[in-house]
Amino acid sequence: MIRWLIVVFLALVLINGLTPWLRRLGLGRLPGDFHFRLFGRDWFIPLASTVLLSLLLSLAVKWL
Repeated sequence: MIRWLIVVFLALVLINGLTPWLRRLGLGRLPGDFHFRLFGRDWFIPLASTVLLSLLLSLAVKWL
């Protein structure tokens, strides 16, 4: 259980660090990515970017 928490934490830190680089590539601005303001906070739900990255990673793992 604790191992999964560590893995999830490290993945979130890695994704947070790569966000500016991924936005320069166009991820985060795809048609299925939602960005809205609610209760004075900005919310970002990157559905299309998540699907695209998942597809690319699965193809890369399958290819290797």
